[in-house]
Amino acid sequence: MTETPHLLVLNTCPDEAVAESIAEVLVSQKLAACVNILPKIRSIYAWKGNIERDNEVLLLIKTRKEQFQALEQTIVQLHPYELPEIIGVSVDTGLKDYLNWINTSLEQ
Repeated sequence: MTETPHLLVLNTCPDEAVAESIAEVLVSQKLAACVNILPKIRSIYAWKGNIERDNEVLLLIKTRKEQFQALEQTIVQLHPYELPEIIGVSVDTGLKDYLNWINTSLEQ
């Protein structure tokens, strides 16, 4: 294991079609090395004074910290939500070979 400049970015989407569309753009533009799509999550959240309940799809996006700003802008442009969830979690450790694969995948 090694310390890394990598991020795991969480993003919820309204359905699998939107999730796949965003994931494909992120990978094809080399903003993400890999995006996992986790279907059928249930979200309960406060929004504009109400408690909302929605079925959503979660994206787990593997990237590097230097790609975050462009990744964030791309998601905001493509996402149908007024305020999409975009949360970057620092990856402190990971399998060196996997992290190197992320680096190689994101090279321009």
